[in-house]
Amino acid sequence: MGGSRAGLHTLVGAYVLDAVPEADRVAFERHLAGCDPCREEVRGLRETAARLAAAVAVEPRPELREQTLMAATRLRQLPPLVTGERAEGLASRLGRSTRLPRGLGSSWLAQAAVSAAVVLAAVVVALGLHLTSMQHRLSADEQGDHAIAAVLGAPDAKMMTARVRTGGMATVVMSHRARELVFTASKLSVLPASRAYELWLMGPSGARPAGLLPPAHGGMSGPMVVRGLVHGDRLALTVEPVGGSEQPTTSPIVMMSLGI
Repeated sequence: MGGSRAGLHTLVGAYVLDAVPEADRVAFERHLAGCDPCREEVRGLRETAARLAAAVAVEPRPELREQTLMAATRLRQLPPLVTGERAEGLASRLGRSTRLPRGLGSSWLAQAAVSAAVVLAAVVVALGLHLTSMQHRLSADEQGDHAIAAVLGAPDAKMMTARVRTGGMATVVMSHRARELVFTASKLSVLPASRAYELWLMGPSGARPAGLLPPAHGGMSGPMVVRGLVHGDRLALTVEPVGGSEQPTTSPIVMMSLGI
């Protein structure tokens, strides 16, 4: 990367996500010791990344644990293999005078293995039916996570914050190059069930809906990825009917200039 000071400034996002080579990491940390703006940006991005990670974490359905434990109780454990003299001694201790036929141990083990495989297959099928919907949801969540990580790790990622007029704080991490941003908000006022927060891109041609903010979790609302930014856009948040609006029906409670 050449080690230029200007080049080092662009590594903030990638450094926070631990996505820089070792040589660049060492050079950036030397630079960080003497650069107050970079230190402040690293601190802010780390806090935002931690909040985003907590916000997108997926908790398994509570019933999945019970289903798994029940399946485990139906799967029999294989007993230890005993052959030859040990098998005969075991039969004697059990009070059986008949000698075990040659090869009984290995044939019994094969049969037991087949039985266990059948039971295991049934368990896998049963669990698979319950997990199918979760896998689809996880796939969508993973796509969202990748989109968030792409913005946070962009070389030109910049963070902006603004206070929300009705309470709370809005945070934007933006990549001008990708023309995308990630929006989160903390400690927003709780709305009635009939109302929701909606994001807007407000540019020279008017307001464009950018999506409804997900319900808050642990005081954190979002994250949301907003794409398709154009020159002159500003980001706004309004309170709308729960299904959203085609145009804002209330005044923005926060407006952020994106500098595009």
